[in-house]
Amino acid sequence: MARARGSLRRRLLRAKLAAVIKYLVVVVVAVVPLFPIWSMIAWLLIQSFSGRVILGLIPSSLTINNWRFLWSPIKMGLKEYPNIWPITFNTLLLALGVSGLVVLVSTMSGYALSRMEFRGRTALMEFIIALHAFPSVILLIALFVILNKLGLYGKGYMTLLGIVLIKAGLEIPMASWIIKGFFDSIPWDLEWAALVDGCSRWRAWRSVIVPLVLPGIGAISIFSFLAGWSEFLLVFTYVKDEAYYTLPVLIYHMIGEFKFIDWGMLAALGLFFTIPTLIFFSTSQKLLLRIYVGGVKR
Repeated sequence: MARARGSLRRRLLRAKLAAVIKYLVVVVVAVVPLFPIWSMIAWLLIQSFSGRVILGLIPSSLTINNWRFLWSPIKMGLKEYPNIWPITFNTLLLALGVSGLVVLVSTMSGYALSRMEFRGRTALMEFIIALHAFPSVILLIALFVILNKLGLYGKGYMTLLGIVLIKAGLEIPMASWIIKGFFDSIPWDLEWAALVDGCSRWRAWRSVIVPLVLPGIGAISIFSFLAGWSEFLLVFTYVKDEAYYTLPVLIYHMIGEFKFIDWGMLAALGLFFTIPTLIFFSTSQKLLLRIYVGGVKR
């Protein structure tokens, strides 16, 4: 009897030890790759509110002087940059414009690809994937010619409007493909019931189908907003007036003043650049968690 109890205890001990080892392995695998990312975020936060940082992560003093760009012009070396608030407005205008166009066009095109049968439908979906394979950098010259012919080059906010159209056009193909999958998961019975009750095709799409794909709309709106908010290449290439810069271009030019760079202010500006994306994501994450499962094949 004692031997049986001792054997049982040893087996339980080995099982607990194996569980602890598995847990430690999972923690190490999950945490170690994130360590560089968390260390960079920690440096950004500490540097933003520190006068001087020791060993990278130890603040010697706390200050808000690094955030002086919020209430005074940005000066670095001999260069004075535009006020931060018009630049932030330009960036927000670009991000919201891209997000609005992408959501509007992709929800309609995704519905058409999911629900309507027409000649060349499969080839069109394959072509959508092929379009997304081309980066915008190879289209810079052609896009410059188009903007110049349309009179949108060097025209201030009109140039930003042209960039909104370009960026939205580059994001719409993949967004349409993503939202199509959400439309595919909606049972046909719901739409048929709406049509039988007297709804038109447009009313059924707007009042019945769209509310059911809000998680997909939230997903593509986040992706398109982030794409517009962080857009650098198009703005850097086509916008020459500093008054119409966006935040990524402003940060680039500040980094370019390498001999005179103020690392504290640069860190604060980088943190300021990330705040709207965090707000946008935190307000829409509940929408993303609403997942609808199920469907009826046509």
